Amino acid sequence: MATVAIVHHALRQAATDLAAETARWLVGRGHEVRVPEEDAAGDRLSEHAWPSEKLTGGLDLAVSLGGDGTMLRTVDLVAGTGVPVLGVNVGRLGYLTAVEPAGLESALERYFAGDFSIDARMTLMVEVNGAGRSASWTALNEAVLEKTVSGHTVRLALALGGEGFITCAADALIVSTPTGSTAYNLSARGPIVSPHHRALVVTTVAPHMLFDRSLVLTAEEWVGVEVLDGPDAALVVDG
Repeated sequence: MATVAIVHHALRQAATDLAAETARWLVGRGHEVRVPEEDAAGDRLSEHAWPSEKLTGGLDLAVSLGGDGTMLRTVDLVAGTGVPVLGVNVGRLGYLTAVEPAGLESALERYFAGDFSIDARMTLMVEVNGAGRSASWTALNEAVLEKTVSGHTVRLALALGGEGFITCAADALIVSTPTGSTAYNLSARGPIVSPHHRALVVTTVAPHMLFDRSLVLTAEEWVGVEVLDGPDAALVVDG
């Protein structure tokens, strides 16, 4: 018997229907099903509700039913546990998903038979320190420091490995993983990096300086960004 979490886009009826069907299919074959309690409202999934903070204990597989946003949420739920995620595209954007709804049962049968491979993806550890406070997140795609005032830029100092590198004024600065290199980084004319590489990509958005090229760094490189005087900046962590 395996323990499987189903994380779905609860506001999308097709995803909710597929979640209920998949739960029935799994239970009928003797497997345990868990659904984050915030997604389990309604008669069809309520019996499988689990607190999110306890979801991954003893978990074998997580199934994501939705688009890329749901996939990123699922990855965040299981980050650091080693639990594999099977992404099913029940959304408008499915760049990160591997299976269409019609192929889900077949994919699950292959998983339980041991006929599968895992596509390991690098994640980004994001830490914020300042004003006596600290916080941290894990990102599959990217972290972005961006301006908050229209018509203004944000002034940033970039350090690599603890050494100052450049200061710049820009609309934003993106630090992305290879997976995230095809997201905001790509729209800012940054390079596409194969997800099989381990690297960091640093790209400025509309910089006010002559140096406007992306940096491709090793995965172990420490990247520090400091907001200098001027308008505040907002941090957006995607994934």
